[in-house]
Amino acid sequence: MEGQPADPRTPPGAGETSTAEQEEWLDADGNVLDEEDRGLVYDLGTLFDRRTALGLFGAAGVGLLAACTSGATRTGTDQTSAPTSATPSGSSEPTTDASTGDAVSVTEVPDETQGPYPADGSNGVNVLDDSGIVRSDIRSSFGASTTTAQGVPLTFSLTVRDAATGLVMPGLAVYAWHCDADGNYSLYSSGVENENYLRGVQETAADGTVTFTSIFPGCYSGRWPHIHFEVYESLANATSSGRILKTSQIALPQEVCEAVYSQADYPGSTRNLSGTSLTSDNVFGEDGGITQLATVSGDVSGDYVSTLTIGI
Repeated sequence: MEGQPADPRTPPGAGETSTAEQEEWLDADGNVLDEEDRGLVYDLGTLFDRRTALGLFGAAGVGLLAACTSGATRTGTDQTSAPTSATPSGSSEPTTDASTGDAVSVTEVPDETQGPYPADGSNGVNVLDDSGIVRSDIRSSFGASTTTAQGVPLTFSLTVRDAATGLVMPGLAVYAWHCDADGNYSLYSSGVENENYLRGVQETAADGTVTFTSIFPGCYSGRWPHIHFEVYESLANATSSGRILKTSQIALPQEVCEAVYSQADYPGSTRNLSGTSLTSDNVFGEDGGITQLATVSGDVSGDYVSTLTIGI
């Protein structure tokens, strides 16, 4: 084996060939193999050293495997829909995607009159700059009076979404107000001019929602039972008479109203309700309050819970 002539095409860097490498080109009888019988690795070795040749085969194998695997992955992706989160069946009830912030389709809620009793400075008194107005429980007056409005308990939530993108809108502010069980508005109606109950401001949370603890509003003559609200760009804007993004109203379902007004705390509401309807109401009548009608659960023996998602 010693003295085996070096092939003139010995790969670069292999000038000092080991005995084991020399034996690779011998047949079983110890005779030197012809070049054409030495195989593909030897031929490649004339252009590359052994490590390069092996690296080439390794890379080619990995590349081929990656290509096959990549194709299989794309096929799997094409056959499997992208992950989705739960979405509401309509815009009138927030679901789990209110908490995740996922975009859903939502219709812009119509602009409505603020009515004659807003107490936002546009019609006399301004309660929004009073200390204590930022609160979630709006049943009692704050400041000079601590009178609590009586009525069937109602917790109502409003989730605000961008009508263009469907995304929730945290960091806004919602000012909500409504009449008491007798149909009177604090700060305006006779006998409650010195009260400021059933009014409050809150900032929308990460899921775009505000929740107020209140009572079920009464029904006064000429109007369907409702809750007023204004949406502001921020809490600071709301409490300093800043720009209003949306003014509208929440409508309450007839069946629930009838159950509530059967209680002694709502004198006259049953009669007033029978004299109007969602379609004849001067606010909700245009479309029957389709984007403003809240979902309400509960019963008169416990708390009612109302939810509504709006687009602005």
